Amino acid sequence: MATRMKECDAVLIGVGLVGTMLGRELTRAGLKVVGLERGNPQFTVPDFQGPQMHDELRYSVRKGFMQDNTKEAMTFRNNINQVALPIRRWESFLPGTGLGGAAVHWNGQTYRFQDDELRLRSHIEQRYGKNFIDPDLTIQDWGVTAADLEPHYDRFEYLLGTSGEAGNVKGRKIAGGNPFEDPRSRGYPTPPMKEPYGSAIFRKAAASLGYHPFPQPSSNLSQPYTNPEGMTLGTCMFCGYCERFACEHFAKSSPQTVLLPVLLKDRNFTLRTQSHVLRINLSKDRKRATGVTYVDAAGREFEQPAKMVILCSFSLNNVRMLLLSRIGEPYDPRTGRGNVGRNYAYQTMSAVQVFFDESVNINPFMRSGANGTLIADFVADNFDHGPHKFIGGAYFGDVMTNGRPIEFHPTPPGTPAWGAAWKAAVVKHYNHTSVLNVHGSSMSAKGNYLDLDPTYKDAWGLPLLRITFDFPPNDLRMSAYVTAKAAEIGRAMGGRQVAGAGRKGPYVITQYQTTHNTGGTIMGLDRGSSVVNRYLQSWDVPNLFIIGASNFPQNATYNPTDTVGALAYWSADAIVHRYLKSPGPLVQA
Repeated sequence: MATRMKECDAVLIGVGLVGTMLGRELTRAGLKVVGLERGNPQFTVPDFQGPQMHDELRYSVRKGFMQDNTKEAMTFRNNINQVALPIRRWESFLPGTGLGGAAVHWNGQTYRFQDDELRLRSHIEQRYGKNFIDPDLTIQDWGVTAADLEPHYDRFEYLLGTSGEAGNVKGRKIAGGNPFEDPRSRGYPTPPMKEPYGSAIFRKAAASLGYHPFPQPSSNLSQPYTNPEGMTLGTCMFCGYCERFACEHFAKSSPQTVLLPVLLKDRNFTLRTQSHVLRINLSKDRKRATGVTYVDAAGREFEQPAKMVILCSFSLNNVRMLLLSRIGEPYDPRTGRGNVGRNYAYQTMSAVQVFFDESVNINPFMRSGANGTLIADFVADNFDHGPHKFIGGAYFGDVMTNGRPIEFHPTPPGTPAWGAAWKAAVVKHYNHTSVLNVHGSSMSAKGNYLDLDPTYKDAWGLPLLRITFDFPPNDLRMSAYVTAKAAEIGRAMGGRQVAGAGRKGPYVITQYQTTHNTGGTIMGLDRGSSVVNRYLQSWDVPNLFIIGASNFPQNATYNPTDTVGALAYWSADAIVHRYLKSPGPLVQA
């Protein structure tokens, strides 16, 4: 029998970046909050310090910061006619675990979504007509606009200390920034990062072709910064151990460096690590969450009663928790009924390699997770899609993140895959190759969804999450077009050889692409086509809020973290200033 704990005002499922932010907002409002984190406690000192943090084998190859898939894996298939099999090694995406979550090992790339991406279906239909969208795509508007989120984007970026160059402040375009961005209320809190040599070559080549290069917005900081919570961050050292690693220098924005120490000092907050939530508990009429049931590291079961539940774990785990708790109707791709698990999307990635002669030294090891130069000319609807018969787009540029020795081995086409010739090619090209990252959008489609696997279970006897996904034809057409544009810039960079092609199907789980898994608990204005309303409140259980990239109805071009943070502050504002004053639905169905 579960041990019943004292009731709290709110319980957080997951204490990553979103959990830390919501914990801070709710305790500041006077609520008693319990944060349940299934991973271990971990802090910059002593856990993230060198030299052990620069262990590429442990953290990058063996995925030291990632979810333990010997206890809880996921299964995968490309379509409903296949049998899904367990993912035994994380490769394509990397779900984090432990205090701070994926924001401990992220790259720090920090972009705002454009307004036309938040109003995607209505925008496309208005500009190109209703028949322009492939019938298998299930894209929809988010229910919020860029103007709605701007104050929350601003607050989140100033929490992180994001380094960048604004391109549009209150409608005034600024040279050197992104000219396509929506108006922002002020510039970034810190100036842009130093530009690597390869990025400078890209910038000159892109500008020569009439494009608009700008520095990558980065939450690896360009200079010391003290945020509004009183937390002081240092300057990035360009060590090349950023993605998949924690930062030893207090220079990357993570919960440990921007907010968590403040929250842990608050008497209204209680943190419990190694606490694995099994389900959200509901009242007899299933219209109200009464708390959660979890197990600790010793396998003991506890019930944590709460007046409000905030589900803020990794996006895929958000979906699984709803399915395990039987909240909402699961999506059925055959009938189109149900919303939980619907509109799973990912990211459509490709790359172009530019091989220079040995007189051009790129020095790839002098990098951070976010210090490149890129263009947004092919992001979202910044270009005319009419002749191309696809929607979506990509940013691309020299945004290399590392030159670590185990994994970075650029070799031109035709190089043997192993042996003496391969080794010679690695030596020849390691310091003389620029990689242009092509970061494309992902449109939701009828056949791409999440549900519970009928066969495989986790260490607690619960069904694993099953992922059914393949690249929609729309996205493959998009990738072919934008990757060809990136190759044109690559040739203008003056390389000896340029190699790269658009993404090809089928999607495979064994090649890293991004950890930008989205959808499954999508937001919207219509209860019939979404899981949460525009304030991220469950339509079915009003005292349950679900926050994360699982809210995205489809995935946009840019990396999701800035938008996840903005949505967290947007939802927190609604909870504190509206819900607590009058608990109940914030939007009438």
